[in-house]
Amino acid sequence: MGALLSYLALILSVVISLVYTPIMIRTLGQAEYGVYSLMAAFVGYLTILDMGLGNAIVRYVARTRAGNDQQEESRLTGMFLILFTILGAVVGIIGVVMYFQIDLLFSDSLKANELLLAKQISIILIANFSISFPLSVFGALIQAHEKFVFMKVAGIVRTVIIPLITIPLLFMGYGSVMMVIISSLINIIFLLINVVYCFRRLKVRVQFRYFNKRLLKEVLIYSSFIFLNAIIDKIYWSTDQIILGSVTGANQVAIYAIAMQFIMIYMSISTAISGLFLPKVSIMEMKGATSKEFSDLFIKVGRIQAHILFFILGGFLLIGKQFLTLWVGIDYLDGYYIVLIIMTPLAVILSQNVGISILQAKNMHAFRSVLYLVISLINIVTSIFIADKYGGVGVALVTAGSLVIGNIIIMNAYYYLKLNINVKVLWIGIFKIIFSVCIPFVLINIININASLLMIITSGLIYSIITLLLMWFISMNPFEKQLLITIKTKLTK
Repeated sequence: MGALLSYLALILSVVISLVYTPIMIRTLGQAEYGVYSLMAAFVGYLTILDMGLGNAIVRYVARTRAGNDQQEESRLTGMFLILFTILGAVVGIIGVVMYFQIDLLFSDSLKANELLLAKQISIILIANFSISFPLSVFGALIQAHEKFVFMKVAGIVRTVIIPLITIPLLFMGYGSVMMVIISSLINIIFLLINVVYCFRRLKVRVQFRYFNKRLLKEVLIYSSFIFLNAIIDKIYWSTDQIILGSVTGANQVAIYAIAMQFIMIYMSISTAISGLFLPKVSIMEMKGATSKEFSDLFIKVGRIQAHILFFILGGFLLIGKQFLTLWVGIDYLDGYYIVLIIMTPLAVILSQNVGISILQAKNMHAFRSVLYLVISLINIVTSIFIADKYGGVGVALVTAGSLVIGNIIIMNAYYYLKLNINVKVLWIGIFKIIFSVCIPFVLINIININASLLMIITSGLIYSIITLLLMWFISMNPFEKQLLITIKTKLTK
């Protein structure tokens, strides 16, 4: 149910983006939309200051649940609340420092009115992040208790409410500052709802005394490598926009931001399944699961994700250019190539996301974090030299190259050699899936697809039918076929 609700949330998110983004671009203009996206990326760096402790809450509370130790859980909750309250204050302080650096960083590429707007947006986001930190503990507790239905339904409601409020205000002439204020207030309201749910429904208890100092040390060591990984994620998915903003101006940032919307949705499609597995994998590790059990889980979840991800990649390759032109206009056409460049290696990487949960549950994620840090630093340096001459497409090529080296080549070797995960079986399945996607793509691409809505929908439907049939007969195993039949039966009922 958690996974199905996650996909429902994604579908709603995509539909809302299809309506919301063109309205934002047309009411704000390309320059203001670029400034809004730039500040979201710039101030968004503050979110990494949870230092991996959000992930640690899920892992360690799930382990106490496996041992049915309610007193230890209450102590853990108290410890994490203190830590996150301190971090919230640190976020506020660092955010203020960042606020005073905006002129220095962006004065060469942004106009005076754009700099003023950037400061207004940034100070609201800083306040939002600072308040959100201690409250976010309760969302992690809900995940640790595997209450995915409540968690996902709340997320769906929040996703729908924000545009319902902001779209009328945009037409009334309010700008990006209003959008940030509304989204920040709604975010805090839903975090408070999580607090109420934890105390009333989950009967969470908080104890601020008698901390286990040995456990605190273990948690901080564990979290430090998750923190490194969070830094790397921000480097991959936000730094490109900062570099473009400081070198080429707001318009290039706007194009890259449109491309990143597709990439973020694509990544969410993977985490809709793999993001639910950390509590389960943590309990498996606590109960002494074998390497074969972890390997079977890795392959089973990976194959399901690979079918979904490559199906979407083939569809975007076929009709993405025409859709983007119709959706936001010809000025954003470079966004198609940026998406395609990054999405291609991501199709493989995201299908293996459950491996991250396995590494974290086994406390073996240090290698992955250090590896990604090194590669991401190389990515930044290279992108700085590339951005001025080749713009967003060049920066995307650098990012894709670093993903291939770190996430595919080196990490697959690590999964195979250190975790005894049979990645070869998953790769054989991936090649069969690619074959199933390529045939309909070649057949339909013979037709000259124009940028009309009818042609896009028709081509997409033909591609979907042929691809799903080929997947059924070529790449799906009996378990996956039965899973589809079961989902169809339940949805029909």
